[in-house]
Amino acid sequence: MELLTLLLAKQALITAFLLIGAVTAFSYWLSAKLSRGVIHGSAVAIALGLLLAYLGGLYSGGSKGLADIAVFSGVAFMGGAMLRDFAIVATAFGADTRALKQAGWAGALSVVIGVVLSFVVGALVAVAFGYTDAVAITTIGAGAATYIVGPVTGTALGASSEVIALSVGAGLVKSVLVMIGTPLVAKSIGLNNPYSAMVYGGLMGTTSGVAGGLAATDPKLVPYGAMTATFYTGVGCLLAPSVLFFIVRAIA
Repeated sequence: MELLTLLLAKQALITAFLLIGAVTAFSYWLSAKLSRGVIHGSAVAIALGLLLAYLGGLYSGGSKGLADIAVFSGVAFMGGAMLRDFAIVATAFGADTRALKQAGWAGALSVVIGVVLSFVVGALVAVAFGYTDAVAITTIGAGAATYIVGPVTGTALGASSEVIALSVGAGLVKSVLVMIGTPLVAKSIGLNNPYSAMVYGGLMGTTSGVAGGLAATDPKLVPYGAMTATFYTGVGCLLAPSVLFFIVRAIA
């Protein structure tokens, strides 16, 4: 066991990939068995990741969660800004702008409206809980857009790790609510065709939440909703740390 521990600690990044792979596989299995896919596997994985980070921090007494344990030190690099931003850029390059045009002006406008609306709600919640610093308000507001936009914005603006963690939590809550709420409201809002799915994906934005919710509503709508939701993340990463931050700073 001692030799195995030393080997895992020495190959820390490979160990991190194995750990995340195992947690992800278990999360998708848990999602299928307990919620029949209503709560998407990615949301379960994020929740488990936050729980493991908390438990790791309690065990080690450190400030980096699991990364403070030598065997899992590679998690700090794997979950760091470089690989996160690489994943975002890779996603953006995989998007086809011609596909967005199929949704027309309504689809394009829904993305901008969705980002701004989510940001405003998140920022107001941050203010309600006593935050007065423009960086913190902007980061939490960006997290309400998605749990990717929040950390990107927080890193760009120099927010504290606690505020960035709150932004991830806000995005996770939104993702789970969208997954659960979509099939409940689909009929009343006319979410039954590709066009409305594109607009819905643009307004909600959280790709995993929209995909999970539409899968529970009608699996055929998933590609259309996920299409505009993908652009939502990119627009959020552009607007939140720039235009929206300047507006918040001017007000705050």
